[in-house]
Amino acid sequence: VGAPTCLAFNVGCITSCACGYIGMKVAVYANVRTAHEAWLDLQKGFNVALRAGSVMGFCLVSLGVFVLFGLLVLFRGVLFSTDASDAEDLYEALAGYGLGGSSIALFGRVGGGIYTKAADVGADLSGKNEFGIDEDDPRNPACIADNVGDNVGDVAGMGADLFGSFAESTCAAFVIAGSSYKVADGIAGNYPATLFPLLMSSVGIIVGLVTMMVVGCFYKVNEVSKIESALKGVLNISTVLQTPAVIGLAYYVLPAKFALDEKFDNVTPEKCIASVLLGLWSGLVIGYATEYYTSHTYRPVREISETQRVSAATGIIYGLALGYLSCIVPTICIGITVAVAHTVAGMYGVALGALGMLGTVTMGLAIDVYGPISDNAGGIAEMSKLGADVRRKTDALDAAGNTTAAIGKGFAIGSAALVSLALFGAFTVRAKIESVDILDPWTFTGLLYGAMMPYAFSAMTMKSVGIAANDMVKECLAQLKEIFENNAKPNYERCIAISTDASLREMIAPGALVIISPLLGGVLFGKNCTAGMLSGALVSGVQLAVSMSNSGGAWDNAKKYIESGGLGPEHAKGSNAHKAAVIGDTVGDPLKDTSGPSLNIVVKLSAIMSLVFGSVIADYSGPTGGPFWLK
Repeated sequence: VGAPTCLAFNVGCITSCACGYIGMKVAVYANVRTAHEAWLDLQKGFNVALRAGSVMGFCLVSLGVFVLFGLLVLFRGVLFSTDASDAEDLYEALAGYGLGGSSIALFGRVGGGIYTKAADVGADLSGKNEFGIDEDDPRNPACIADNVGDNVGDVAGMGADLFGSFAESTCAAFVIAGSSYKVADGIAGNYPATLFPLLMSSVGIIVGLVTMMVVGCFYKVNEVSKIESALKGVLNISTVLQTPAVIGLAYYVLPAKFALDEKFDNVTPEKCIASVLLGLWSGLVIGYATEYYTSHTYRPVREISETQRVSAATGIIYGLALGYLSCIVPTICIGITVAVAHTVAGMYGVALGALGMLGTVTMGLAIDVYGPISDNAGGIAEMSKLGADVRRKTDALDAAGNTTAAIGKGFAIGSAALVSLALFGAFTVRAKIESVDILDPWTFTGLLYGAMMPYAFSAMTMKSVGIAANDMVKECLAQLKEIFENNAKPNYERCIAISTDASLREMIAPGALVIISPLLGGVLFGKNCTAGMLSGALVSGVQLAVSMSNSGGAWDNAKKYIESGGLGPEHAKGSNAHKAAVIGDTVGDPLKDTSGPSLNIVVKLSAIMSLVFGSVIADYSGPTGGPFWLK
């Protein structure tokens, strides 16, 4: 860890912050414009929200690619020589860029999630259940904090998360490629070929632009039922267009044959293409599976709504079961991608699979950011008293946005799994770990601790939301009593301050757990312990993240289904079924918007921390990979 790594780390932090800031600014401008256009026409409102979301996607990828390439040129021309033998040190220093992006993502996801859910839960419980007013009613003191939180957690947080995935997977591919200078025909000696991971992301920008130009020709949103299909169409078109683009790029850039190490000494463009396309199409399958389990168009969410006619408890039981079931398809997709990619191209293939899944990240982020923009547009329509017809349109846009947000989380979790595994492979290269043996006692000890980390992290973040939400409910109830009895004005600033203070205070402990654990475990117990820790965190974190995110998304859309009259007028807003659905949605809020998505950062940040400090961990390890103090 030297000056180049520190420089790359700081640049990664700044770039991640810039992406989040731009996304939030665009979202704030787009919220009111979406509400205004929905007042005029549904298609216009949809277009504004989607195009605003695409700005975030294009900014994130273009800024990430431009800055990373600039760092690469600086390092290669100034701080390191252009010899292939220097490539390994160069790319290991460049890994600091991914660490910087992931560090900001941790605080964006955790802090933003605590902020938004404290406000959301407070607004729901105090407004809907106690006083019978909407969360977006201007009399609700938490309504502004809720709208601000949507931008903080769902726009900036998601953007920082996916930026971290992009930066880390690219750096992992670079590190693995850079170590190939030791073998004949190593790809490290072919500079244009080593840029293949970065060029894939660049091609994704062009594919995204073409997708945005043609999607309106294929999908017209002239009625509410066509919103979800249009958003899915964005993913479909971008995935189809990305496929030939990747194939052409691979044949153009990669040599006919190259080596990565002694084992993988006959890698071809076809093998790299297979790895990328598996990741790309697995992402689409995961997206469709997530939609099935979280959209009220399909049976699983409607089953939850039907059970909520009985009680909130039955709805929560069904929601938990749904979340566990939803792990099956993503796990199979990730497993197939890893097995095939690693078989044909080793850990380099896994890194390419991660980049393949992120190949359509411009459009994935567009439909994800569309969600909070539509949500806030509905809040603005409610506060502006634009009428029931406008609110019906914005609610329809928002319901589809909840589903696309869940799809976006599925993409983020799937790519995080592949990115983490690629980083793990790069860590084994840097720490000189030949194989990870589960029968080694220090490896197994690390495995158990790593598997526990996502649960400890989730407990901390969920409790943080509970503490902050409790303070918010007390404040809102006190204010609402004065508002209804004495016609007082709501104090929005006080609720914003509660969310802000809680998010800053409560994110320290979970952040420290993720950042310190792999480094401390490696220094005290050896590199084998760190390897086991990363494996355990990856395996348990992915399952927990998928189940949490999808359970929360299903409870949210079960509430939306009841509010839209799906169970009939006798079970609409204000009914016992609706109150049960609000409770389910409230339970799911920290799962889908705080703890679940934040687990992506747990598996990625712990892995890249280990990679960046891999040589330090190796130095403090014994000759067999155990503790240095064990003779």
